[in-house]
Amino acid sequence: MHWIALLPLPPAEAPATTGQDEALRLWSWRALQFTPRVALADGAVVLEISASERLFGGRRALLRQLFEQNKPHPSVEWSQGATSLIAIGRLLERLQARQHGAPGPVATPPAQLPLAALAAARVHLPTLQRLGCRTWGDLRALPRGGLVRRFGDGLLDALGQAFGEKPELYPWLTLPEGFDEPLELPAHVENASALLFGARRLLALLHAWLQARRQGALVLRLGWQMDRRRNGPTDGSLLVRTAEPTLDMAHFERLLAEHLAHVTLAAPAIALRLATVETAPLPGTSASLLLEDRRQGDSLHQLVERLSARLGAAQVQRVEPRADHRPERMQAWSAAVDAPQLIANNDHKTLGSGQKSLKTARKAAHRSRRHSR
Repeated sequence: MHWIALLPLPPAEAPATTGQDEALRLWSWRALQFTPRVALADGAVVLEISASERLFGGRRALLRQLFEQNKPHPSVEWSQGATSLIAIGRLLERLQARQHGAPGPVATPPAQLPLAALAAARVHLPTLQRLGCRTWGDLRALPRGGLVRRFGDGLLDALGQAFGEKPELYPWLTLPEGFDEPLELPAHVENASALLFGARRLLALLHAWLQARRQGALVLRLGWQMDRRRNGPTDGSLLVRTAEPTLDMAHFERLLAEHLAHVTLAAPAIALRLATVETAPLPGTSASLLLEDRRQGDSLHQLVERLSARLGAAQVQRVEPRADHRPERMQAWSAAVDAPQLIANNDHKTLGSGQKSLKTARKAAHRSRRHSR
């Protein structure tokens, strides 16, 4: 077995407790993409990857995907070992060394790890130090009967789990069926555009949840709770839609910025909540070696959605053909954002679901002109 221990570093702008919980949840969801054996232990995320290494091309390839493809996620300290307690012990030892300006060892042998790196030994640390125990190896050399009588079964069981002599049992984490996450704002926010600052943190969580579920977001709801001490409404919300299921949080951030620019808060906001209203499986993408086939910049539907959010749906229109023989009635204008399938396909011969194609509309108009004669 091979274990990885992760200790996320919370964002600098987040409160210490809230930010750490948020970072742990984000990285645990991220880890669930690679293995179902993910748990929280001693304030860190631990994952066992031996059963899934081959699915990702080996251990190195799995670690590369886990860490190098994490640009939206907070930075993290990590370590590895044959058991979860060894991985956690090496991680804590490295963090302790860095606090004193030293780089810290990469892979300390388990018998040489300090007792403070074993959670079950911290409660008894003063007594153990008086006995001359400084490392896991010193503790393991003591008579087991005396350890049980003096400190109970818990310390001996933890020592056995650390050296792989006893199984490690954890309540494995699972993904929630839907995404609905609150966020308490660090200060009252009076300008709606400033809510985007907190929404970015929720979008990072949403990105990890969508990746783990292999889904893309179609409709999101951003809600905010306002100060109840003021007269007026106590909450508000807005919906953000996109034509295609996507993992592009930058696009959702731009849409939120455009929508929030038109919102006026009746009272200062104190909390946010982001929820998914509709998701869908991500469509497959075909890779190409030709530079001209690679998408550059925003797609058509992203441009239309952003312009519609900024200028209003009625200001961005498209032509809709009609089956009518009269030239002035053969087409009509409608809001482009109401035809997501046409926009997403970027095909002038394809209309939204439930609408006739151009070819069918032309045939119907031709038949109407023939009958009218």
